[in-house]
Amino acid sequence: MSGSSILVVGGAGYIGAHTCKALSVAGYLPVTYDNLSTGHREFVKWGPLVEGDLSDASLLSRTIQEYRAQAVIHFAAHAYVGESVLDPQKYYENNVGGTLSLLRAMRDTGCKNIVFSSTCAVYGKPTLVPIAETEPTRPINPYGRSKLMVEEILDDYRAAYGFRSVALRYFNACGCDHSAGIGELRDPETHLIPRAMMHLLGHLPDFQVFGADFDTPDGTAIRDYVHVSDLADAHVAASRLILAGERSGVYNLGTGEGHSVSQVLDAISRETKLALSPAHGTRRAGDPPILVADPALAKSELGWSPSRSGLAEIVKSSWLWHQRVHAITT
Repeated sequence: MSGSSILVVGGAGYIGAHTCKALSVAGYLPVTYDNLSTGHREFVKWGPLVEGDLSDASLLSRTIQEYRAQAVIHFAAHAYVGESVLDPQKYYENNVGGTLSLLRAMRDTGCKNIVFSSTCAVYGKPTLVPIAETEPTRPINPYGRSKLMVEEILDDYRAAYGFRSVALRYFNACGCDHSAGIGELRDPETHLIPRAMMHLLGHLPDFQVFGADFDTPDGTAIRDYVHVSDLADAHVAASRLILAGERSGVYNLGTGEGHSVSQVLDAISRETKLALSPAHGTRRAGDPPILVADPALAKSELGWSPSRSGLAEIVKSSWLWHQRVHAITT
């Protein structure tokens, strides 16, 4: 229902802020709920900001009631794979325990529509590529397991309490809406494209490629890169679906096309006119050689197809953003 308020938990972050813009353009009021531990106050531009923790069910309830939120989009999570292996308690307490707090607030206020930010990490090492939603879910780290646990909790809440939910399994989110003054701004930064650009701008001396001996045409890992603005559109489509009471479900968000790390770095060099010669490190534990989505279900049921996710467009939008926020150092 256009005109409805939607609570965006984690709306001051990278994907959350882009989704708030897309919601606003679509006629919804995005209400950002964020503790700003990793989000950015300056990214909240399209609706009110409520500062609070995911564990504060009382504040969540009051916020849902005050703004009469008809649905929730849930982004708030710790999301570093390596950290999750070293400190799984942190991930289960926040990603799973915090979600239970949010769901309690939703039950208490009668708001039973939720779009959940999941991940392709739930598949672990897939046996078939491209990966369809029917692929077995066998996550290999606590981050992926925490996301899968929430998906399973949402299944139970649908059966027991009448919730409607959509879980969106992202592949590699990238790109920026540079015109909106929002983009990738993390500390530490772990993603390939921003790390490469920060290196070119003199802000990241230790840039390297993790593995050049994969079973792929050029030896580097192949991933499915999808523009963050396309991801934002998928959240609007999912919100529209559940607000209409039509269905719940799980959907992959990707392009169906993979690019190797070397191909991405070549595209960055072409756009920036700067040479990239990264060091080649060893593979990270558990990294599969190829992760590419089968996005057919999202197209048929959500009506979603990525329109901004060509590699050249992704790189150009990212470079414009990084030049704005990371001045060249010499």
